[in-house]
Amino acid sequence: MMKKIVVFVLLLNIYSGFSQFRQSIFSKDPIVNLENWDKQRVYWGFFLGFNTYDFKIDYKTPTEKEIQVQTGPGFSVGIVGDLRLQEYFNLRFEPGLYYTQRNLTFPNFTEQKNALREVKSTYLNFPLLLKYSALRTGNVRPFLEGGLSANLNLSSNYSVKDDNQQQVFRMRQWNTNYEVGFGVDLYLEYFKFSPSIRGVFSLNDELIRDNDVNSPWTSNIQSMKSRGVFINFTFH
Repeated sequence: MMKKIVVFVLLLNIYSGFSQFRQSIFSKDPIVNLENWDKQRVYWGFFLGFNTYDFKIDYKTPTEKEIQVQTGPGFSVGIVGDLRLQEYFNLRFEPGLYYTQRNLTFPNFTEQKNALREVKSTYLNFPLLLKYSALRTGNVRPFLEGGLSANLNLSSNYSVKDDNQQQVFRMRQWNTNYEVGFGVDLYLEYFKFSPSIRGVFSLNDELIRDNDVNSPWTSNIQSMKSRGVFINFTFH
C-alpha cells in the first residue's frame, strides 16, 4: 500500500511539473520568463547530448563491393560561451568531448579479423558558430546556426607504425569541418533550455593509408571523411 502511495505522489509531481512547463511555454498568454536574458553581452552554459557519426567514402576506381559502415549512438558533453553581437546575431564557442564508434566491414575477406575494423573515436571538438535567432514569441525563440570547427581525434592511432595488416586502423589527428543546424530557445523560470540538431561535415581526408601501396584495405580509397549528427540539450 505504501509503495502505491509513493508512486502516486511521484506521478502527481511529474504531472504538475509538466503542466507548469506547458503553461509557461505554450499557453496563449504565458508569463514571460527571463525577460532581459538576451540583453547580456556574454553568458555561459553547458550541453549534454547524443551523436552519431558516419563516413563518406570516395573510391579511386568504381567498385561493386563497397566498404560497409555501421554507425551507433555516441555521447557528447561540453561548455558554451555566447557573445551577443546585436539583437539577432550571437557568436558562440562550444568546445566539447564527443565519444562515438563506427564499424567498418571491408569486402573480399573471409576472416572477420581481416574484414572488421572497430573505429572508436574520442573527439575534442572546437566549433565557432554564428547564431541567428528569430523574434522571440513569449518564451520561445527558434534559431539557426552554422560555422567552422576543428577537432582533435584522441583515438586516431596516427603515430602508430602498424597498420591494417596488424589490425590497426589509422586516422589523422586533426580535422576541419563545417557545421549547420537549428534549434529553439525555451525560457523557463530559472534558466534557458535549448535543444538543437546540428550536422557536421569533414572538409579533409582523414584516412592514413597502409604502408603497402597495394593494401586491400586502403589502396582504392580516394578519401574518407567523417559526417555526423549532433542532438544537444543546452542549459544556460
